[in-house]
Amino acid sequence: MTSPTRPKRYQDLVADALTRVLEVQPWDLIERLQSDEPPLLLDVREPDEFAQLRIEGSINVPRGVLEQACEWDYDETVPTLAAREPASIVVICRSGNRSALAADVLLSMGFREVISLRTGVRGWNDYDQPLLDADGKPVDGDEADAMMTARPRPEQRRPK
Repeated sequence: MTSPTRPKRYQDLVADALTRVLEVQPWDLIERLQSDEPPLLLDVREPDEFAQLRIEGSINVPRGVLEQACEWDYDETVPTLAAREPASIVVICRSGNRSALAADVLLSMGFREVISLRTGVRGWNDYDQPLLDADGKPVDGDEADAMMTARPRPEQRRPK
């Protein structure tokens, strides 16, 4: 009799995706952004997260509609993605987990150069790089850090 396999958990899925997805550190992203062909910055966080803090020049496509955004004829279609125009994409989230999963999806959809920002906007902020609010105004690094601190409610915590 075979033993039942444990269902995959979130971190298992992320670890599996990272076997196929390359990551870039914030300081490497700065170099890429200064190149002759900078990558498309694709932020897959939820719209309210993106409105609070974002890296300048990034576009927001929440992970939940990513596949549709990459195809024509959907309400969520992003023409640049559907046309497969970006030569290089750096996927961004808060800490680098959702971006790894999203980058894996993009690779499976045929995008060629897709990289996840390791440590996400948290690491970008920790490296003292600028973040903007919804109005395009700079956000203080300490304030940004406080905004990105996870705050699970009591009912979201693992039972003891």
